[in-house]
Amino acid sequence: MKLIVLGATGGTGLEIVRQAMEHGHSVTAFARTPEPLKKFGDRVAVIRGDLLNSAELARVIAGHDAVLSGFGPRVPISKADASLLRHFAVALTSAMLQAGVARVVVESTAFLFKDSIMPPTYLFGRLFFPDTVMDASGMEGIFRKSGLDWTMVRPPRLTDKARTGNYRVREGHLPAFGFTISRSDVADFMIRAVENRTSIAKVVGVCN
Repeated sequence: MKLIVLGATGGTGLEIVRQAMEHGHSVTAFARTPEPLKKFGDRVAVIRGDLLNSAELARVIAGHDAVLSGFGPRVPISKADASLLRHFAVALTSAMLQAGVARVVVESTAFLFKDSIMPPTYLFGRLFFPDTVMDASGMEGIFRKSGLDWTMVRPPRLTDKARTGNYRVREGHLPAFGFTISRSDVADFMIRAVENRTSIAKVVGVCN
């Protein structure tokens, strides 16, 4: 498959790029500052650009089979960033519709699982990261209304541990006692979701 990775220089994004190539996919990485991608050499097509620019996104997405976004939720560092994910979602959904590419897998956050008791992700998110909860929720809403073949992946706290391939997955919920997951295992699930297409229009909780 021809895959394009957004947020490709973040922790999850770099893992998506690396593992997608291991799976034999053709990979394009789109990033504002692509220097961290130099380690992949000419094995990946690297394009510098703005993730919030719909026209730029449409040009690079055209001709690909699917989009994987490791952009993920960010704790806002200023009021100007409080709606960053919603702006990203508007730009990406518009670009994909223009480019005629329907499949997208997006990293979101377990903070949005309102029924999670152990851990109490929604309560924790509302108490300590309310702006992130609101922004990520708005982002997911935009994808739901887009008509695209989306999948939302909601991990709990991310770690830099090695890929295990041994993680738990639950549709519509965070698995019980799902406190952490490695970025590499999140990437593993996202790539498999693109390959098997079984989670279209679904929200998925993943954890180690």
